Amino acid sequence: MHAPPTLAAVVAYLDEHLSVKEIADYPGALNGLQLENDGTVTRFCAAVDASLTTVRAAAHAGRRALLLVHHGLFWSGLQPMTGNRRALFKCAFDGNLAVYGAHLPIDTGAQGNSFLLARACLPDTDWQPFFNVKGTLIGCRATLETTLSRAAIAERVSAAVGWPVRICPGGPGMAREVGVISGGAGSEARQVAGEGIDTLITGEGPHWTYALAEELGLNILYGGHYATETFAVRALAQHLSERYCLPWQFIDAPSGL
Repeated sequence: MHAPPTLAAVVAYLDEHLSVKEIADYPGALNGLQLENDGTVTRFCAAVDASLTTVRAAAHAGRRALLLVHHGLFWSGLQPMTGNRRALFKCAFDGNLAVYGAHLPIDTGAQGNSFLLARACLPDTDWQPFFNVKGTLIGCRATLETTLSRAAIAERVSAAVGWPVRICPGGPGMAREVGVISGGAGSEARQVAGEGIDTLITGEGPHWTYALAEELGLNILYGGHYATETFAVRALAQHLSERYCLPWQFIDAPSGL
């Protein structure tokens, strides 16, 4: 029986595997280890958000767990350590929980949210990186060999994310140039259309993007911010589980947004 890995060893591997030192990100992301435990990892948990709900679930899953999240503990900036904020950290400390956050580093690449979502929707398609954010290509795009109807693509997205897609039908009824950007890329519709995309699959966007989609001649399919960003943390936790021969689980805490 192998001894469990040290937290330091797992973190060093994650930092290199995800290139967290090289990928620029928003200040609140704080990519990397955000909370340490006593130095040993015995299981992996994955969640989209570091919230009181997910921290509690990870802490109760077993001591010395490492919780991998897309939106970390400090995403909302400086906050007083009171009320449920205090309860979150107390639960983590009492459960000997470590937390590791990775935002843009797990939005990019073949095992990133956009590529995994794209392959879940249209698996037999040649997806290529696109859409630059802070020097990193976080989306993917493809020219379909055979056009698909907007409705057919929406059905595939719904099946992949597990809930109904909302459609801004501003583009052609038959899609050819499809882009996928997980999360909240609806507000970037003008940049996306400028890159020749006629159908964008993303998570969410503001109300005004409906009219903008008509103006741009762009279809936008909204699959939900949360739902489009469950893919990469799952894949990462499974990868670590196989590498270190430890159990893993996904903590599902959907926002409905």
